[in-house]
Amino acid sequence: MSQKVRIKDIAEKAGVSVGTVDRIIHNRPNVSAVARAKVEKVLKEINYQPNMYASALAYNKSYTFHLIIPKHESEAYWQEIEEGASKACEFRRDFHVEVKFNYYMRFDEESFSGVFEEVLESEPNGVIVIPSDLETTKKYTDQLHERNIPFVLLDSFMPDLKPLSFYGQDSFRSGYFAARMLMLIAKEEKSIMLMRLTKNGKVASKQQENREVGFRHYMGEHFPSIKIKSLELPMGKDKKEYDIILDKYFNENTDVHHCITMCSKAHIVGEYLLRNNRRNVQIMGYDMVNKNAKCLKEGSISFLIAQHAFQQGYSCIDTLFRAIVLKQSVETVNYMPIELLTKENVDFYHREMI
Repeated sequence: MSQKVRIKDIAEKAGVSVGTVDRIIHNRPNVSAVARAKVEKVLKEINYQPNMYASALAYNKSYTFHLIIPKHESEAYWQEIEEGASKACEFRRDFHVEVKFNYYMRFDEESFSGVFEEVLESEPNGVIVIPSDLETTKKYTDQLHERNIPFVLLDSFMPDLKPLSFYGQDSFRSGYFAARMLMLIAKEEKSIMLMRLTKNGKVASKQQENREVGFRHYMGEHFPSIKIKSLELPMGKDKKEYDIILDKYFNENTDVHHCITMCSKAHIVGEYLLRNNRRNVQIMGYDMVNKNAKCLKEGSISFLIAQHAFQQGYSCIDTLFRAIVLKQSVETVNYMPIELLTKENVDFYHREMI
């Protein structure tokens, strides 16, 4: 039978009222077990597929999703996530979907907790979380589970939290891939720099930690004789302070000509190299933000790994929409492509891959 079958036709075949069929199709209460059995038998016979788009539009309900995200500067990886989320809401505006951004201070558990508590108080329809540490995040995602509020994880995959879905790269494989690409141009080196942007000795996310594990795993397998010389750059310093730290490092490590970082701040080193005319050193990093792209074109950054932040933000909203509004099943783990950019192909990178 055609999928355009009318509710009236189903009611006649089942011997019940149109209202009863409508309540069953839309999973509303006050239906007897006998009537439900009759209607479900007919639905199965005709292979009925409800038009969820039409149903959702007719219901005329509004939906508010919250994105819990680190406070950040402009032209950053996080900003592209926000823009992607906003674009998805704009695309679904007929369904009255909106996203609210909630900012916490990175590395500050109290800030993360305070923001999450405010989100819970607002009774959201769905939540997107860029997580803090596992223990702190689980305290609040457990409450989301208790309240039957779906949530999506971004940036760091923590399967123990049991999210509806995750968007981000396979961080171990990404780090492994980064090492392989770097060694195409640095295989003759005796040592390389690993730049770690930190606060209180900690990198920003579990994702970056896992990238570093993948990176070291590749190096240990294929280039065990190359020494990895780490440099910790504290977050939030100005150019003069970074210059002092980097001057000291490169003056003490004159054999270092290639550097890598697992975060989006390769431009800190890249801009330093350009300012100080150190043309014999290059860095590799992540994310196609404007400052990184500029260094890539000017030659201080050798490679960038893009992870489509805009697409991640868009997809998280779209996933919540499909799961909550359209009642569709969604994929639990969604790994983003590991895409390598150079100065030759960076102009062809399209962030809005919808």
